[in-house]
Amino acid sequence: MNLSTNYLGLELKNPIIPSAGPLSKDIGSIKAMEDAGAAAVVLYSIFEEQIEHESLELYHHTTIHTESYAEATNYLPTPFEFKTGPEEYLDHIRKIKESVSVPVIASLNGKSMGGWTSYAKKIEEAGADALELNIYLLQTSLVKTSAEIEKEYIDIVKAVKESVNIPIAVKMHPFFTSVASMAEQLNQAGASGLVLFNRFYQPDIDLEKLEVVPNVLLSTPFAMRLPLRWIAMLYGGVDVDFAATTGIYNEKDVIKMVMAGAKATQVLSCLLKNGIGHITDMLTKMKFWMEANEYESLEQMRGSMSYLNASDPAQYERANYMSVLHSYK
Repeated sequence: MNLSTNYLGLELKNPIIPSAGPLSKDIGSIKAMEDAGAAAVVLYSIFEEQIEHESLELYHHTTIHTESYAEATNYLPTPFEFKTGPEEYLDHIRKIKESVSVPVIASLNGKSMGGWTSYAKKIEEAGADALELNIYLLQTSLVKTSAEIEKEYIDIVKAVKESVNIPIAVKMHPFFTSVASMAEQLNQAGASGLVLFNRFYQPDIDLEKLEVVPNVLLSTPFAMRLPLRWIAMLYGGVDVDFAATTGIYNEKDVIKMVMAGAKATQVLSCLLKNGIGHITDMLTKMKFWMEANEYESLEQMRGSMSYLNASDPAQYERANYMSVLHSYK
């Protein structure tokens, strides 16, 4: 039974990749995920605000005492304070690469051009096998057009692509006016892969304290329907590797995503709920299902239920919407 796949040019032993999140902050957890069968790991995201913060600290320490006497050597910052970015993240990449054999995919979460390009290069130099861009441009402007916003995404991807040699994936959100057009534009800008879809965390209101508060909720199995549909629609049309994420909880979800056209599936909520050993359980059950249904490899099933190959492609379109509403009782 061949579960191997190729994602971002990386040869993976299977399609299951733990996605960016708290489990990747600990090297012991990453080793455990590798032992459980994870084919690669996406590290927790480093945020643009963190890069900006440490850059500002460097500026502060190197300028605040410019008018002081040279003899006052204790005014100089310690070597650690001279670091130009979140060195802990880069050190984490280096240590992980020394500890595990699976590919390591770093994750950058940003909102502007900022320090993306220079830090992306440092991530590559630290040893990351690929880079996932988690671009979060929350627009409240009443005059900025969708075309202008989309151009910012494209410009960021182009700039990062020009600065590194490792493959780049973009973690897309589903709120573009045209998801299909944006997917193709990101492909043309240099993205080797698209991760569908990013799930933005929404704030809540505490009625007791009358405060806006963060509220992190794990994904639910139903959430997989959205990436399933769009991967199936885009497969064969946009020449990138698709990774599915959000709502993937068991081996059947993984199989469905592969049939839709995904090269890889990223999981997190199911591991936080069921433990890291759940990876082993999913892989074992995938093999049983494939054997029972006479599949010898993932390649044999990939894209078989996509829009391109489905017996009734209309089920992915508006006809399905009408059919569902009329069939409900």
